[in-house]
Amino acid sequence: MQLLAVSINHKTAPVQLREALHLSDDEVHELIKKAKDNFLKEGLLLSTCNRTEIYGIPVNSQTTHLELQKFIMEYKSSITTSPENFQTFISRDSVKHLFSVTSGIDSMLIGDNQIYKQVKNAFNIAEEMQFVGLLMRRVFDSAIRVGKRAISETAISEGAVTISYASVQLIEKIFSNLSKKSALIIGTGETGEIAAKHLRDRGIGRLALTNRTFEKAEKLAADLKTAVFPFDTFNDHLHKFDIIISATSAEGIIITRNDVEAAMKKRSFASMVLMDIAVPRDIDPATKNIEYVFYHDIDSLNIIVEQNVTKRKEEIPKVEKIIDEELDSFFEWYNSLKSAPTIKSLRDHFDEIRAEEVEKNINKFSSEDRERLEMVTKRIINKILHHPTIELRKINERGTGAEESAEKMGIIKSLFGIDKPENNKEKK
Repeated sequence: MQLLAVSINHKTAPVQLREALHLSDDEVHELIKKAKDNFLKEGLLLSTCNRTEIYGIPVNSQTTHLELQKFIMEYKSSITTSPENFQTFISRDSVKHLFSVTSGIDSMLIGDNQIYKQVKNAFNIAEEMQFVGLLMRRVFDSAIRVGKRAISETAISEGAVTISYASVQLIEKIFSNLSKKSALIIGTGETGEIAAKHLRDRGIGRLALTNRTFEKAEKLAADLKTAVFPFDTFNDHLHKFDIIISATSAEGIIITRNDVEAAMKKRSFASMVLMDIAVPRDIDPATKNIEYVFYHDIDSLNIIVEQNVTKRKEEIPKVEKIIDEELDSFFEWYNSLKSAPTIKSLRDHFDEIRAEEVEKNINKFSSEDRERLEMVTKRIINKILHHPTIELRKINERGTGAEESAEKMGIIKSLFGIDKPENNKEKK
């Protein structure tokens, strides 16, 4: 199976290069059109913040990995790369790599299940562009099954492995019902933005933002449909919130112990959670000594993250076992598309139907006619399958190429419903 794959990712390239090679959905559409017009029959183009990858079945055997690399680089002509920035795969290794990506074990954050959704989106675009045939559809179906099994059968995606998510998970342990709580995010850079989105997704009752650059906070607030305060007045609002997450790039403390004590008095000492996820710290560590204040900084959160990363790494062998199982299953299917197994499957399929119908109606015939019934029905099946059998054998004899032969065999199997799971269940 000549499935080629080329990847540039967090293991092979710095963030600046990955950013430069990132493709929007519109760019993916454009590149797929160019690939179809030139050298790939079908394939998949995946681009995220940490990887840009192309998978494809070439139009002819002369197509190489180097052509795929040049194809991507020429589209981003201002970028300079070296061979070390690319990983290349072929056949079984290409499929295995896609399975590893979809399962999250190849992600920068091990077990990141966002990639599962991103692979599905990439396939949807490929299908929309009619860049998906029998083989890539089967590869994709298997990849999605790997992703689902990794999530449901292992703990590869459990536990927070980012500071932002760890802070929200810890908050959930302190306040069991976030729908009745309010939160203020101070600083709307990447870390603060992620924390805000996690809180929103967890159903926080009320959310507000503040940032030194007010326009940036306003933009995120519009996206999240939440309130925003000018940065120089946020201290006046501390008492209104049960949760404060601070993630600025300030040079020193922006929330003092006195600020928190004053806020607690206004709150009648109702519990408050302070999450300082800034470096250097934004909140005076002495606030942890105030009654009913739950204070955590990046050091305590890092301990949680490291423990969760260790647990996820321990799950990798379980995911690899799933990948191996699905790889074996995929290539068992692929190898079954050769003419001899397909001819046998086709004949077995028709003979089972014949035998089942004969058995249902055998009592309608005399004992003398039953032998004739068997003989006549078998002759009918042989005549029906005579021409298809000859044509199936011709496919391989013509030397049309493994992928084209496999596709034709697959169409025949699909047409007659051979080897479908539901059919196998019925046989049992």
